[in-house]
Amino acid sequence: MATWGDPDAPLVVLALHGRGRDPDDMRATAARFGDVPARFVAPAAPDGSWYPKPFLEPFDENRDALLRALDVVDDRLARLADEGVGRDRVVLWGFSQGACVVAHHLLVRDPRPCAGLVVFTGGFVGPDPVPAPPPGSLAPTPAVLRSISRDPWVPAHRVEETASLLAAAGAQVDLRIDDGDEHVITDEACAAAAGLLHAVAVGGRL
Repeated sequence: MATWGDPDAPLVVLALHGRGRDPDDMRATAARFGDVPARFVAPAAPDGSWYPKPFLEPFDENRDALLRALDVVDDRLARLADEGVGRDRVVLWGFSQGACVVAHHLLVRDPRPCAGLVVFTGGFVGPDPVPAPPPGSLAPTPAVLRSISRDPWVPAHRVEETASLLAAAGAQVDLRIDDGDEHVITDEACAAAAGLLHAVAVGGRL
């Protein structure tokens, strides 16, 4: 577990890293956001991985580990609530495997509004469609989704499917998929995430 940022900031960002990475990687990426009104909380996955197989493998291949990862998100949200930080002040952010976990959590595990969602190259987990959350269940959560068109691990269609489900549930979705074939976070993606944090902190929308 790593934490950084102003402890009195109006927002808390729950940050989940990608496969083979760690909270320090999220901290380095967060530095690219610039000065944002948020405290960051970044749990570490066991052995650097939230689940063992690629996220589009049959769901049962990842089920047990994914459920534990979703439990980590639940636990962190509960701990923040105990500190007096409600969901209306929490932004979920993930990259790659971590992005898949936070997207799956908001769409499947607990489809309720939060302060915001930032998905960098990820989507819901499993080869099959997931049930759509109830209409309006995520309103008015702002959601920034960013990816690369020919990312080697996350196909663009899954990012688009995830964005569509979020929008149908009432989230305010800002989706952009840039051309390329690398598994990277662009400067534009970092700027979009920072913009979400600044907007939410003052009660605005995307």
